[in-house]
Amino acid sequence: MRALVQRVTEAGVIVDGERVGAIGPGLCVLVGVTHSDTPAVAARLATKVWNLRVFDDESGAMNLSLADTGGSALVVSQFTLYGDTRRGRRPGWSAAAPPDVAEGLIAEFVDALRVAGCEVATGRFRAEMLVSLVNDGPVTLLLESDATD
Repeated sequence: MRALVQRVTEAGVIVDGERVGAIGPGLCVLVGVTHSDTPAVAARLATKVWNLRVFDDESGAMNLSLADTGGSALVVSQFTLYGDTRRGRRPGWSAAAPPDVAEGLIAEFVDALRVAGCEVATGRFRAEMLVSLVNDGPVTLLLESDATD
């Protein structure tokens, strides 16, 4: 799994003119799934996101996590994180898991964050989404998790 994580002051998702998810301060997490991912991989990545120290402490150092701050997460499925652009000008999508597999693993990821204590908003799987955010910092990190970590 891959997660593009952005520290935000606010973020939201609109589908067909309806706001389906929104958060205040926290993390916007775009999540992609590949063929070898499992529920255990999703749980490990959620734990990594929950404990990722990207929020400032009282001295201005990035030493605090969602677990420490009580911030929220906006989780949006993003199969394009597995786009292959090594050849030509059109990305290939063969590394992305099929939708029926990816949807369940995104749900596992969201559930693991919620079990940890995180307030989670989401987009809508397989929908055309308008994602808006105010990146704080800016802080943007690419996390990867697989069966071996």
